[in-house]
Amino acid sequence: MENQKNNLAKDIGIIVLSVIVAIILIKTGAIEQILKQTRDLWFLDSFIAGMFFTSIFTTVPAIVALGEIAQSSQSVLLVAIFGGLGALCGDLIIFRFMRDRFGKDILRLIRNSGNGRFRSIVRLKSFRWLTFFFGALIIASPLPDELGLAMMGFSKTKTSLFIPASFVLNFLGILVIGLVAKNLLGN
Repeated sequence: MENQKNNLAKDIGIIVLSVIVAIILIKTGAIEQILKQTRDLWFLDSFIAGMFFTSIFTTVPAIVALGEIAQSSQSVLLVAIFGGLGALCGDLIIFRFMRDRFGKDILRLIRNSGNGRFRSIVRLKSFRWLTFFFGALIIASPLPDELGLAMMGFSKTKTSLFIPASFVLNFLGILVIGLVAKNLLGN
């Protein structure tokens, strides 16, 4: 039990550290500078903005960046593809952490909680599919992906299912952002 608390404390520490790094990236304007340096390389801009599309602290600037890239690009579809690939990379990093470590720590706490009814619900296959489904909805939305990724990790989603799901969901979300930016804001 003590080891679980230590692991959970480490997990929370990693999350806090990532929050601090994200805040520094936003406050220093590092994201904007990266995008300015690669302005003529829209596919690289799309990929980088897609990576930042996944985090709670960088979602809003990434949405703005993806909208601007889509407005100036010839193909919103290609912006969504490269943005989706970038988002997949960002999601994979978070997912591996959530599934492999954070999810296991949460499951251990549930097992040791003494609440047999809750443990029984968590073991149901339908609970896992519902958790996966709601996690997928969150990833597809412009909302930050962390909660959806935690839900997918908690449902023990296999990486072989996660990779195509993450790409398609992020692609669709970025495509909608790009179409809105191009058609409503661009004209």
